[in-house]
Amino acid sequence: MRTVFDFSPLFRSSIGFDRVFDLLENATRFQTTDSWPPYNIEKMGEDQYRIVMAVAGFAPDELNITVEPNLLVVSGEKKVDENVQYLHRGIAAGSFERRFELADFVQVKDASLDNGILTIQLVRELPEEMKPRRIEIQAKALGAGAQPQQLEHKKAA
Repeated sequence: MRTVFDFSPLFRSSIGFDRVFDLLENATRFQTTDSWPPYNIEKMGEDQYRIVMAVAGFAPDELNITVEPNLLVVSGEKKVDENVQYLHRGIAAGSFERRFELADFVQVKDASLDNGILTIQLVRELPEEMKPRRIEIQAKALGAGAQPQQLEHKKAA
């Protein structure tokens, strides 16, 4: 059973959230049942994240990590040895592609492969102009020759 959400009432009172509504709509539309390869998404700190993916049997040259605006794509293509005849094939060796939607300003810092575990470090780096800043408020007194007074305003969290 699929529940359909109508976001149209939110469009009347919000500006610039189109991408969020698109993400929510796409998340309800495409539910993948593919669970291979398994992965974890971990929050390491306030602005630090890590994706840990089990890619046993894949060499670094068989894995591809691509970053597009607000999208991380991890794919793998196992090179098949045509000279091997399998009597039983229980180890997954197919191709895969995993897509991760990234929030604004989230960047991939590095990736490493160790003992079949692919680790991708991500960090959110807010540009300086986007960080909260203190605005000075000047009060103008009534009367001739009065000097403007500076009022203290608490810093934004």
